[in-house]
Amino acid sequence: MKKHMLLKVLQAVENHELSPEQAFIKIKMEPIDDIGFAKVDHHRELRQGAAEVIYGEGKTGEQITAISKSLLAAGETPVLITRMSKESAEIVSRELNLRYDERSRVGIIGEIPVPDGKGTIVVATGGTTDIPVAEEAALTAEAMGNKVERLYDVGVSGIHRLLSHAEEIMNAHCIVAVAGMEGALPSVIGGLADCPVIAVPTSVGYGAAFGGVAALLSMLNSCASGLSVVNIDNGFGAGYLASMINHI
Repeated sequence: MKKHMLLKVLQAVENHELSPEQAFIKIKMEPIDDIGFAKVDHHRELRQGAAEVIYGEGKTGEQITAISKSLLAAGETPVLITRMSKESAEIVSRELNLRYDERSRVGIIGEIPVPDGKGTIVVATGGTTDIPVAEEAALTAEAMGNKVERLYDVGVSGIHRLLSHAEEIMNAHCIVAVAGMEGALPSVIGGLADCPVIAVPTSVGYGAAFGGVAALLSMLNSCASGLSVVNIDNGFGAGYLASMINHI
């Protein structure tokens, strides 16, 4: 149940259009839709500020369609789907108006909301290869009502590329810094910005990068203050956290 729907129920009680008992039943019936293979959480926005997000990996296109329909029926829009395969996207598109970004494997059903966050979220990458993870973060943040500015391929191997965007960095309300290899970008950005920086290590790199572990450890050991770190390739987690910060 979305916040505005709950408010509508409470206003109906205030206006004597619903009895307290009827309102209680309306609210009580909303929390979970048990569709057999999934228990869809309709009260997550009330508890956490954002509706349930569908993790698409490992789910069939038919399962994603059914969960999406449940969320849409409860007024949860847009529906955000992460780690979604192209094959699943084709199945969902047969029944629902899905916009699918193959690069980030993100699907969105419904209109992107008008930004209501406090400021701009900047999403930056060290290299072009980091863009799929960065786009997962950026699309997540946009679906949650944020203005997003993208700064791609501004890594430390050509530091002038990043410094040419100093104004955007210093004006940001929150920054998501995505990098593989040695993962140095978030530390550099952290030394320039006065806002929270969320570091995202990616699995980009040669053998000793250990699938992103080297970048993860570099970011965890950063000497820049105000830096937090999410899991390897977790663009969604970074975009979600950035949205929470931007709505405080």
